[in-house]
Amino acid sequence: MESPYVIQDPKSWKGRWSDVFGNDNPIHVEIGMGKGRFITTLALENPDINYVGIEKYSSVLIRALEKREKIEVSNLVFIRMDAEELTDVFGYHEVSRIYLNFSDPWPKDRHAKRRLTSQEYFGRYNQVLKNEGTVEFKTDNRELFLFSLESVEISGWNLVLSTADLHHSIYCADNVMTEYEERFSSQGNPIYKMVADRQPAASVNTGESVI
Repeated sequence: MESPYVIQDPKSWKGRWSDVFGNDNPIHVEIGMGKGRFITTLALENPDINYVGIEKYSSVLIRALEKREKIEVSNLVFIRMDAEELTDVFGYHEVSRIYLNFSDPWPKDRHAKRRLTSQEYFGRYNQVLKNEGTVEFKTDNRELFLFSLESVEISGWNLVLSTADLHHSIYCADNVMTEYEERFSSQGNPIYKMVADRQPAASVNTGESVI
């Protein structure tokens, strides 16, 4: 997809993403950015952070580009790619944070490895994230959320926080919603969130049970 905001050969920038942005600011990546509302908002609010939005489908990426073209920022670019290529595109410990918002739940057991919070994907995140890096995950799917909590433990990561009702929790104040999240939560449905890192385990911040 030809656009000044879409990186055409992302693998050629592996380990050199600071050159793409022209600075050494932290790099935050959203995998499966959808229509781009979430990452566009963050880029506007945080000019000292560089953002990379990843989307697999061109038809969806076009919607994100429409938003990108309306704002004047230098800290946001997009990539059209499959998440499986993450370690081919980003170098060792090059990324500071990864966002996963309303990822495909892949409900069938035989597809579990495709879930973006599977042990296999945490292995990929382990390679590209800095030592202090974090993964932030939101979903409306309870089964996927419980699976994700198990994956954190199995993968040897630390669960920083979890909530089974984000919009009625103490973590809602600084929450940036996606289009899907706004529509779904407006119907009264709960949004689940967790944050995981690889720092020494501490007490998990959670105010409610997920059972």
